[in-house]
Amino acid sequence: MSQPKPGPKSRKRLAPSEKYEAYVQVLTQQATQREAADKWGVDRSTIVAICRTAKQGALDALSAARPGRPGKSAEQAELEQARAEIERLRATVTEQAVALHLQQGKSPWD
Repeated sequence: MSQPKPGPKSRKRLAPSEKYEAYVQVLTQQATQREAADKWGVDRSTIVAICRTAKQGALDALSAARPGRPGKSAEQAELEQARAEIERLRATVTEQAVALHLQQGKSPWD
């Protein structure tokens, strides 16, 4: 008698604390990715994705941190750059308006 083929595992969602615990187990080599997947009842690709996401998140946080000052998020840094670009463009438009006015002179309103 043949054994039934195992179907796809039902999707299980891990809480953030469970994801972190699984990541720490793999990181500290307390468990392999396969062992962690079996323990948490998820596919191995889920553990791989958790590890990848945790690593990227840590790298992003560390790159935003500056010694002696609070770090800026990527969004805050991007907003700051956009505001600087707006100010630069505003100054450029003002310079061009002044140059145009000096070149053409003031035209009468009539």
